Amino acid sequence: MSRIPNQRRSFLKWLAAAPVLGAIAWQELSQRLVASAAGSANVYERIGVRPLINARGTWTYLSGSLILPGVRSAMDAASRQFVDMFELQEAAGRRLAALSGAESGMVTSGSAGAMAAATAACIAGTDPEKIWNLPDTTGPKNEVIMLGGRIAFDSAIRLAGGKLKVVKTLTELPPAMNEQTAMVYTTWRDDKLQKALEITRRARVPLLLDDAAGIPPLDNLSRYARMGVDLYCFSGGKGLRGPQCAGVLLGRKDLIDAAIKNYNPYEGSICRPLKVGKEEIIGMLTAIETWQKIDMSQLNREWNARVQRIARLVETVPGVTTRIYVPEEGNSYPTLRIEWDEQKFGLTVAQCDQKLRAGEPRIEVLTNSNPSLVSAVREGDDPKDETPKDQLEIVSMTLQDGEDLIVGRRLRSILNTARTSSK
Repeated sequence: MSRIPNQRRSFLKWLAAAPVLGAIAWQELSQRLVASAAGSANVYERIGVRPLINARGTWTYLSGSLILPGVRSAMDAASRQFVDMFELQEAAGRRLAALSGAESGMVTSGSAGAMAAATAACIAGTDPEKIWNLPDTTGPKNEVIMLGGRIAFDSAIRLAGGKLKVVKTLTELPPAMNEQTAMVYTTWRDDKLQKALEITRRARVPLLLDDAAGIPPLDNLSRYARMGVDLYCFSGGKGLRGPQCAGVLLGRKDLIDAAIKNYNPYEGSICRPLKVGKEEIIGMLTAIETWQKIDMSQLNREWNARVQRIARLVETVPGVTTRIYVPEEGNSYPTLRIEWDEQKFGLTVAQCDQKLRAGEPRIEVLTNSNPSLVSAVREGDDPKDETPKDQLEIVSMTLQDGEDLIVGRRLRSILNTARTSSK
């Protein structure tokens, strides 16, 4: 008798998945037609590189995100004329100020480029001798307090001459600041950020907030300006879907002016190698302008629908459970976590990840693995030796139309094969 409830649950799961399975059949026909029309025109396959379905999210090593169509058109238009780069950055600063509510802004080579520019601005200011001498900081104040701990990207601070001082808590912050403190850096976005600002203001030390993956929601663009954050930055190639090699630095006009003096196209500046072209600058402005017109509620419904379809497919495999949630610390998109008993299935998360990657098309999902991380890096305020439990997750934002069906079908096949083989 105990089998009847189980059979009923399985039937209901298959019933829920039926519309998705029907969509798969139509998708297969459509894909064959598209593949036939495309022929061998793929620019990556032509040189032996496999394109992939990105269900992992906006990771730089997986080429970030796909730029918005309007951004692509604007960058193409920008590439067709010459322009004075000094005038363009100045005009971009005025436009970014109008869009964000900050005093000024500049387009940088990603958030890491913004970190370097901010550091140089806080150390050298607009003094030509100090700008020319960076990263030699003999003389000027050069300490940068890492509030909350070190991160994998703090080399951007060090390359501009910043000397790191790690501070773990708000209590430790006031005594850590002295006449050598040039800047405080943090990734905190919660109530601790406001408290940190109260401390740094009293000490007259500028604070840089790194919120690389903080858009969407677009409100973050202006929220930090309203809070009075001295400097803050976002990546352009993540949720903004702007140019992959661009970002924005926003904040106080005096600090932005100094950052520009230490940046491209100034010859002799420490950040000259972190070049952004006219195409990236126009592309970033267009991306931000585009997001102001996007219906976020509709977009969230689309993202949710993608992971819900995958969930319905994989849940037809007995023993597989799913959960949809939205991460709070950046990359705030509907995300699907898929779980199973690895021992009973005879299949680990890492093995499933590898099977997805090795198949055709290649599929990348979010797990504990990070091929782009330098192995010696230790992040956070209390680095730990133990490895957290590996999880397999699907990030909705980087999936294109129809790819959710491919991912769901492949996962269902891998999990079902493992379950039946382990009996």
